[in-house]
Amino acid sequence: MTGNDVDALNLGLFLLRLGAGVTLAAHGYNKFFGGGRIPGTARWFDSMGMRPGKVQALMAATTEVGAGLLFALGLITPFAAAGFVGLMAVAFYTVHKDNGFFIVKSGWEYNFMLGLIAVSVATVGPDSGRSTNAIGIATDLNGITGLLISLLVGLGGATALLATCYRPPAKAES
Repeated sequence: MTGNDVDALNLGLFLLRLGAGVTLAAHGYNKFFGGGRIPGTARWFDSMGMRPGKVQALMAATTEVGAGLLFALGLITPFAAAGFVGLMAVAFYTVHKDNGFFIVKSGWEYNFMLGLIAVSVATVGPDSGRSTNAIGIATDLNGITGLLISLLVGLGGATALLATCYRPPAKAES
């Protein structure tokens, strides 16, 4: 790759990381400070079967802000991506899986795309090493290693959370 190609790749990855990371962080910020705040989010989580709702709301909001900011900054990207994957897998399973693909019908399109972006960036790496080398964090966590960390840690965390904390409400009989 020429210098111009590397610069273009880094710019593209930066824009993708920034957009996805800030989007996820904004969701967490909204859980903390928007609308119903943590108590409202906790009631919603309780109503869908994520127990205890307040703990789940705090964990989700904190993970969204933390993983989103780390991802946007290109820091420990595979682990930040694992946060994305875990959050999106839980959201898919608890809220969106029965609604089809398209987000306009509360489907799983958004969850899929954020997870895919996160895994893709974890696989490629956040950039040519500038953002992570500047503060001395290892940059060799991309490639298959980044892919596996983002998928296995993310899906493993989501599976453990769902197995221990998800108790869906009984469906109403028709």
